[in-house]
Amino acid sequence: MKDEEKDRRVRPGLPRLALGALSGVLAGFAALAVAELVAAAVRPQSSPVIAVGGASIDTTPAEVKDWAIRHFGTNDKLALQLGILAVLTLLALGLGVLAMQFRQVGAVGVLLFGVIGATAAASRPDSTSFTDALPSMVGAVAGALLLYVLVGCLTAVRPSPASAPESVTEKAGAGPPASEGWDRRGFVLAAASAAAASAAAGTVGRSLNASRGQVAIASRREIVLPNPGSPARPLPKRAGLRVSGISPFVTPNDDFYRVDTALVVPKVDATGWRLHIHGKGVHRPVTHSFDDLLRRELIERDITLTCVSNEVGGPYVGNARWTGVRLADLLAECGVKAPSRGGRADQLVARSVDGMTIGSPVEDLMDGRDAMLALGMNGEPLPFEHGFPVRMVVPGLYGYVSACKWIEDIELTTFDSYDPYWVKRGWARKAPIKTESRIDTPKPFARPKAGTVMVAGVAWAQHRGIDKVEVRIDDGPWQEAHLAAEDSRDTWRQWSIPWQAGKGGHTLTVRATDRTGAVQTDRRARTIPDGASGWHSVVVTVD
Repeated sequence: MKDEEKDRRVRPGLPRLALGALSGVLAGFAALAVAELVAAAVRPQSSPVIAVGGASIDTTPAEVKDWAIRHFGTNDKLALQLGILAVLTLLALGLGVLAMQFRQVGAVGVLLFGVIGATAAASRPDSTSFTDALPSMVGAVAGALLLYVLVGCLTAVRPSPASAPESVTEKAGAGPPASEGWDRRGFVLAAASAAAASAAAGTVGRSLNASRGQVAIASRREIVLPNPGSPARPLPKRAGLRVSGISPFVTPNDDFYRVDTALVVPKVDATGWRLHIHGKGVHRPVTHSFDDLLRRELIERDITLTCVSNEVGGPYVGNARWTGVRLADLLAECGVKAPSRGGRADQLVARSVDGMTIGSPVEDLMDGRDAMLALGMNGEPLPFEHGFPVRMVVPGLYGYVSACKWIEDIELTTFDSYDPYWVKRGWARKAPIKTESRIDTPKPFARPKAGTVMVAGVAWAQHRGIDKVEVRIDDGPWQEAHLAAEDSRDTWRQWSIPWQAGKGGHTLTVRATDRTGAVQTDRRARTIPDGASGWHSVVVTVD
């Protein structure tokens, strides 16, 4: 009987193979749409694209991540998600073609991708329940069933009424009965219905996921930051230079760089947020609410942050006015002591709501610098993209060892007993910010006119301060640039120098000297493992 059914199956031609590929894409679309809808009932991070994307980030070598940041910038997450969708589309096309010959195998293939998504979702650091696996599994079942039905329409063989009875034709040796072909009408109806239903499910799912953040948005809107008990001093009048093309001294929130691993920006309700402080050397573990922090004395400081992924001359550095609670005070109240004073812990591990772990040296947090749990940025509650409701800010340390966003847990431990997220991936345990400088204007490959050209930019050496900036034209002598007024040693400084530009091609190079007397090294180093180094140069052609 099985041999007879195999003989009766008509081998699909190229047009129907194309429709089989289309069926695979429709099945994949349905699987993702249904998963998105189910994720709305679980949590947005359980969506298969987000879960697989997060797992991909975790397993990607540091060199590849660095490459992605260099080439895609803050769009690296969008590029990753688009890449995942492109790969899924290609695989769906292949499964659709495969299903035309092996219908059940194609459907099982869709289910296997559901298993991959479910495994990724359940294994994420922020996963707290097996329900995170549901969106991928439910979506895969829906996609597998749809593929099975659509391919059934494409491979169905219907006897023609005009054909002779089967027994007669077979006896005559005429082979299988004549056929009207595949079920065109059934396929069109099923495909159109599936596409419409999938689009509706995806739209509803995205809408529901978006609405889940409305409570957090409302909680942020209602926050009024109290006046800080220790306000930042007024900016010096000459902290900002009036030079076209130079970075503003204070970076607007919307322009502040963002580098993290969160494919979905966490939207945390401030009213339900809690911070737990515990671990080695903590005699009195505590839990703080957001209101608890608001009732404490707040400090306000101008601090420049730098990402360790910032290449020489790169954009991942910004300066803002932060408002928050002194971290050293919170730790001291729990009985924590710096290692130099007999403390048992030398590492503070901060954990984010998305599972990120960041380790900071306890000694640096308690040495008198303005390390804080920040609640505000440039006079308003933290933006969601920058860590609302609370994040860490530590002057002088690269972000991957200090700037935990969306923080919810602080554990005191040791460097010997625990490696946080980035250290496990080859980055250094300790990473003080290196002395760096950047030419903002003229831009690389600019074509200024001959005559006086203003060369200007920024230099930074957080927690040490900038003492001098020098510029060199081609292979000429170093010339000292004019420095803008210093706000504090924790912020960058603007600089400028007029250049009498002659026609032709020229190379402009900058270097800085920090307050300790150390001159910025010319030795080129990549960002891994503890930040890039080298002099920034731009090539211009003077007309």
